[in-house]
Amino acid sequence: MHVADFPITPLLPAITASLTDHPRLVLEAPPGAGKTTQVPLALLAAPWLAGQKILMLEPRRVAARSAAQFMARQLGQPVGETVGYRIRFENKVSAATRIEVVTEGILTRMIQDDPLLEGVGAIVFDEFHERHLSADLGLALALDVQAGLREDLRLVVMSATLDGERLARFLDAPRLSSEGRSYPVEVSHFPARREEALEAQVRRAVVAAVEQHPGDVLVFLPGQREIGKVSAALDGQLPASTEVLALHGELPVEAQQRVLSPAPDGRRRVVLATNVAESSVTLPGVRVVIDSGLAREPRFDPNSGFSRLDVVTIAQASADQRAGRAGRVSSGWAWRLWPQSQRLEPQRRAEIVQTELAGLALELAAWGSADLRFVDAPPAGSLAAARDLLRRLGAVSAGGAITDTGRALLRLGTHPRLGAMLAAARSPRQRALAADLAALIEARDPLRGGGDGLASRWRALAAFRDGHTPGNASRGGLAAIDAAAKQWRRRLRCEDRPPASIEAHELGDLLAHAFPDRIAAMHPADLQRYLLANGRSARLLDASELRGEPWIVISELRADTRDGLVLRAAPVDENHLRQHFPGDFVSEDVVRWNAEKRALEARRESRFARIVIDSRPAGKVDLAQAAQALTAAIMDLGIAALPWTESLRQWQARVQGLRTWMPELGLPDVSDAALLASLDDWLRPAFAGKTRIDALSEAELGEALKSGIDWNLRQLIDRHAPTRIAVPSGLERAITYAIDDDGVSPRPPVLAVKLQELFGLADTPRIADGRIPLLLHLLSPGGKPLQVTADLRNFWENTYAEVKKEMKGRYPRHPWPDDPWSATATHRAKPRGT
Repeated sequence: MHVADFPITPLLPAITASLTDHPRLVLEAPPGAGKTTQVPLALLAAPWLAGQKILMLEPRRVAARSAAQFMARQLGQPVGETVGYRIRFENKVSAATRIEVVTEGILTRMIQDDPLLEGVGAIVFDEFHERHLSADLGLALALDVQAGLREDLRLVVMSATLDGERLARFLDAPRLSSEGRSYPVEVSHFPARREEALEAQVRRAVVAAVEQHPGDVLVFLPGQREIGKVSAALDGQLPASTEVLALHGELPVEAQQRVLSPAPDGRRRVVLATNVAESSVTLPGVRVVIDSGLAREPRFDPNSGFSRLDVVTIAQASADQRAGRAGRVSSGWAWRLWPQSQRLEPQRRAEIVQTELAGLALELAAWGSADLRFVDAPPAGSLAAARDLLRRLGAVSAGGAITDTGRALLRLGTHPRLGAMLAAARSPRQRALAADLAALIEARDPLRGGGDGLASRWRALAAFRDGHTPGNASRGGLAAIDAAAKQWRRRLRCEDRPPASIEAHELGDLLAHAFPDRIAAMHPADLQRYLLANGRSARLLDASELRGEPWIVISELRADTRDGLVLRAAPVDENHLRQHFPGDFVSEDVVRWNAEKRALEARRESRFARIVIDSRPAGKVDLAQAAQALTAAIMDLGIAALPWTESLRQWQARVQGLRTWMPELGLPDVSDAALLASLDDWLRPAFAGKTRIDALSEAELGEALKSGIDWNLRQLIDRHAPTRIAVPSGLERAITYAIDDDGVSPRPPVLAVKLQELFGLADTPRIADGRIPLLLHLLSPGGKPLQVTADLRNFWENTYAEVKKEMKGRYPRHPWPDDPWSATATHRAKPRGT
């Protein structure tokens, strides 16, 4: 295709001009507009580039290779000269390269290694709408570089479906749009039959599409497994002149190139593709798209502690983009394999808000600042959990600074857990085994119903290498794991082949460095139950091959309400743990709360992390430790375990009320939640010298609760939220305070009083400097409620007459004057005979 044939071509001068005047640009262009290949070429001659390099970020390896090859062909050069690419385990660049297409993790490494980005004049973020975590991090790092080090650096963010207006506001950047060019696409829904498997529905749809419509057929499927099933289902179902091809990221380069090039003999093709075909690559001749509506995307898996690729429903933007692939060369058809009534999410959710963030936290530590501008900020809870893990792995210090270990993990380019395991492997044999383990953990399970032992999976891999595939194993799955292990051995510069057999603890001894928080010891009274280093517990499967192992390391754990369930683990040697985790083995005297005895007890304990290995009585309780132990007990038992009185609960409600009604007083939060969060500040001093919770008196608890409030504020509490108030009868009546169900907000304060005691009072009494009316519970002479009101004047004017009419006969010895405004208030009945 000549450059003039691209829909993006008329916009190229405006793109170059915009970047001359402004360092950032948002470019919206639909698939097929040519933005991926034409924008970088157009920028090469821009004066502001001044001979520097352009980095272009692509989310997938297939797209990176394809884009680089296409641009190189346009220049009449091989890849690696003016245009080159870098992806994981593959590098085709030279000193002459000026457009370097890289995948997302590569960009992060380049910025981390050289924050000045010497020789780079522009970074182009292609297909940003996919919202991968690495792209978000790359953009945040690039913005930081631009703001602090390289004002001349240009940033171009390109997207097919993202909300460009929002992104332009975030970047404070101009926004340009290309209409693109496409032909009409007729969209319809191809129904599934009852309880029909996906591959059967796809087979029917492909056969029908080949019979009914011209051109090639592009089928979107979640992943390689589904591609294999559909390919097998189509065997013998199509005309001999129709060729079935696969397209996914793991294909050899030659196979990918074959799919992306026109068929040399003009044969019809059915391409079974993952979402690599959704954007950035062009498939010639496609007139029909069959869309499963599914994709494999990263989701945090709490069982493993990693993000795993799960099959999820695509967003509407992706469905529209996939359908558009049928209208590239002529009018086309898109068949969707989900019900027309099904509604999809409008846009794809950013990966940063739904994935595990240990890798991101390590990158931020390496950068030396977490104060980066993200399009969507990482969730605070997920980031805090990630940093806790990094500290456990030794990748960051207690203060959050990256350590030498952390820098070594970054260089390995994998999840910090796996990096810690790979870095711990010292001998060639260990490195080869660590490479196998990394491949096994990252892959889908190659065994069908293979139990909970990692060793059985490794033995299946060893058998595959020896030419034998176990009956319960997937040959394709083992082949993929073997290939990944080879790549890891190359990365580790390990020339040794993996061993043919292993000792019982070899896998677990390595795995412990990846999962130090999931090292577990068998419970002394239950052979199936294990206590974990993180303080939790887990159970083995009933038919577990790990039963009876004193120590194990768990790589996959399903969390349940009480005990977790061990899904995948390996035995580990205690001597290995003592050698490599010496700081986790502790022997000390401790004081703990005994819930059964409701008292403290002193124990002499030996522990590994939070696993108690041995515990025996240690004599008298050390009073210096007792206060802290009692405070910790209240943290577990809850604030209600303290000796509260009604008076103290009323005081708490009064303070909470004044915090809302008179915020200028600056009163502290004394809600149960706030008190529980600050026990060390106010409660621990009150426990000094005590060994039981019930030794704390009500008076001592009251003084502890009020310890953070000075004398002047206490006087203001009594003045503005009094416990009692004088009523016209001459008596004082109690005001009742309460906190709402949310535990924080005050309810209206209540004054319960006999109606006759308020004669002569025109308006509702108020507290809190006159801001808050009391909620009056007006009572009969017998103390029964007659009316609830916060507007006494309205009650006298509109309701009193009805109440008087009803009550006068029931309580004839009590006054019921016609004019309550002028009557004398009283709490007594009339004298006899009156």
